[in-house]
Amino acid sequence: HWVEPSPDGRTAVAVARRPGTTAVLFDRRAGTVIATFEPGEGRVFSGHGRFIDAGRRFLAVEIERASGQGVVSRRVVESGFAIEAEWASSGIGPHDMLPAGGALVVANGGVEPHTPEALGAEIAGASVARLDPETGAVRTVAALSEDLASLSLRHLASSADGFTVVAAQDLLADGIARPLIYAVEEGGLRAFDAPEEAWRGLRTYVGSVCLDASGAYVACASPRGNRVMLWRRDGRFIGALPLVDGCGLAPTREAGRFLATSGLGETVLIATDGAEVGVVARRSGGPRFDNHAVLAA
Repeated sequence: HWVEPSPDGRTAVAVARRPGTTAVLFDRRAGTVIATFEPGEGRVFSGHGRFIDAGRRFLAVEIERASGQGVVSRRVVESGFAIEAEWASSGIGPHDMLPAGGALVVANGGVEPHTPEALGAEIAGASVARLDPETGAVRTVAALSEDLASLSLRHLASSADGFTVVAAQDLLADGIARPLIYAVEEGGLRAFDAPEEAWRGLRTYVGSVCLDASGAYVACASPRGNRVMLWRRDGRFIGALPLVDGCGLAPTREAGRFLATSGLGETVLIATDGAEVGVVARRSGGPRFDNHAVLAA
């Protein structure tokens, strides 16, 4: 689901989510498998993980099969990714997690949309938890208001200064244009702005979110809505571009630029100056890209 490049510049970890259960360490150039590791007993990986401590340790998000409760496991890379510590994620159904602003931020998605568990559900039970990165102690847990309770908070992105955003997916397709991008702040979650027709255009689903290299701009991709949308960091809407089945999204090394990928084999270079958004370059005929893209050293 997610591929996390190691700071060593040679390897990366691909983290499974259901129905798979295995995470794979592989050589980025040769494409060969170096090692595999499994979630803790009675748990499954949620599809995301992050290297920390200059690549010496790896954080994985896991879910207890029986209860749905979330666990963050800290693993030692040189010991075959053995678990040295684990903490509760302070929520159910966690999906993504990253270190940001001196804390470990976890998106507890709650009930996942478009799954058997979501059939008939109207409340996701989602939250964003900020944990102490050394002890796992809970610093804050933020949830959405009652009128936004159907949103599952799923993907995270942060800038170098710790500014963090979370992207949502909606359990309900009831015609209400709920915001799907939020800033994670000390006092809770702040919704980004966009016209109602723009939110509706995402068709209740954001598959990826990221910030550009400068941390000034936020982009999200919706494979169901077939578009990429951009904002300024303060939440002001810039605009949207069409991209059929587009989900992979990553910053480039240039400010205001993003690389987007699609399930139809398209790669699109997108640029913004804060006032407008446009396509700089487009390439077709590549591999059929899946959920995520990442900028690697």
